[in-house]
Amino acid sequence: MADILLHRVLPMAKRMISERVQPGDTVVDATAGNGNDTLFLAELVGETGHVVAFDIQQQALEATNRHLGELAGRATLIHDSHANVREYVQSEISGAMFNLGYLPYSDDLSIITTPSSTIAAIHAMLGLLKKSGIITITVYDGHEGGSEERDALLDYVSTLHQGDVHAIRYELLNQRRNPPFLLALEKMKDFKEVRTVEAGE
Repeated sequence: MADILLHRVLPMAKRMISERVQPGDTVVDATAGNGNDTLFLAELVGETGHVVAFDIQQQALEATNRHLGELAGRATLIHDSHANVREYVQSEISGAMFNLGYLPYSDDLSIITTPSSTIAAIHAMLGLLKKSGIITITVYDGHEGGSEERDALLDYVSTLHQGDVHAIRYELLNQRRNPPFLLALEKMKDFKEVRTVEAGE
């Protein structure tokens, strides 16, 4: 039986990241959540690499630390908004992962990612990203506030200069109602500040 070519969204995000991140790299988990992506990234970067993981909920960081187990030393867990990434990360990164929405099994499901902080974080991380590095963003829009974040994010991504960043949208069309979709941003040249263009230019 042939290997699956068209993965579901979350496995595809991991596949894209794994093709760019090497042992020894620095990477960012922008939404630590319960630690699944943080652990995945910690395994990719190996003993000499490092993961910087952000979450605004202490509950999430505690769950992430438990999930990391013996690999906890490969990660720094930041109790702050990912929008402030440049306060904590100055070195070049090879990849970053976002899982938008709310923290599964949280005590307060009204705490969600927001358009302003998400876009600010992506914009900052594009500057930190090395050439050919990649940012994956898994977008959930079925919750309250999700459609507003989705629309703002798509508007922002569509303005990124194609000479600086390649942006794709990946989704499976025959899935359940409000399935997540994936945005992936690949950096095409070295820059500290990504160029943007008006829609239609």
